[in-house]
Amino acid sequence: MSTRFLKVAGLILFFGLFAGATVQGAPLVPVPNINIGVDAANNPRDVALSLQVLFVLTVLTLAPSILIMMTSFTRIIVVLSFLRSALGTQQMPPNQVLVGLALFLTFFTMSPYWDQVSRDAFQPYVAGRMSQDAALTAALKPMREFMFKQTRENDLALFVNIAEAPRPNSQEDIPTTTLIPAFVISELKTAFQIGFLIYIPFIVIDMVVASTLMSMGMMMVPPVMISLPFKILLFILVDGWHLIIRSLIASFS
Repeated sequence: MSTRFLKVAGLILFFGLFAGATVQGAPLVPVPNINIGVDAANNPRDVALSLQVLFVLTVLTLAPSILIMMTSFTRIIVVLSFLRSALGTQQMPPNQVLVGLALFLTFFTMSPYWDQVSRDAFQPYVAGRMSQDAALTAALKPMREFMFKQTRENDLALFVNIAEAPRPNSQEDIPTTTLIPAFVISELKTAFQIGFLIYIPFIVIDMVVASTLMSMGMMMVPPVMISLPFKILLFILVDGWHLIIRSLIASFS
């Protein structure tokens, strides 16, 4: 009875304070007034500020593509998807878990390069010691270094030939627009190679279970339903998550 009384008293007090503040014309929580408009620039500083805002909005728009196509995210998420498919667990782990795990593994593997970007490009630019073009060039340097380490020469040669560009003498001669697609297809090839190796032990289990069921005359029993617990058991016994994650991280070194 006392609990109900306290709840009712609290509600009455809340609405009483709200009504009293409204009558007096002073709301309890100030509501912000936001105005968005487009005015003519009066001086060059306003133009520069507008261009900076436009540049930031462009970077934020391209941020998902940058995260997916210029980092280790592609390889990690493809390998994790192959793992789930090989286990045959349908939606376990869920997509949200796989994407979250791939995202944080990407942060882990890319942290040395992002620290370099922050130290050599972002912080000097914010402090006003570096121009926008110089900051962009300095930020691309560690990212290009990472992508060159993971990109195959055949893939680079493919896009250089498609662009009909002259033969590069060094890595600096290769534009970033050529490096990124070469890096992506190299990552996909590496991820598919790892996925093939993941599939092999689980295919062996499926074949053994299917052969056993056929020899016992159990033709109507789906082999997948019987092999799934054995595949999960094998994955647990060999500490599969540890092996997969360790192999993924080591593949970027």
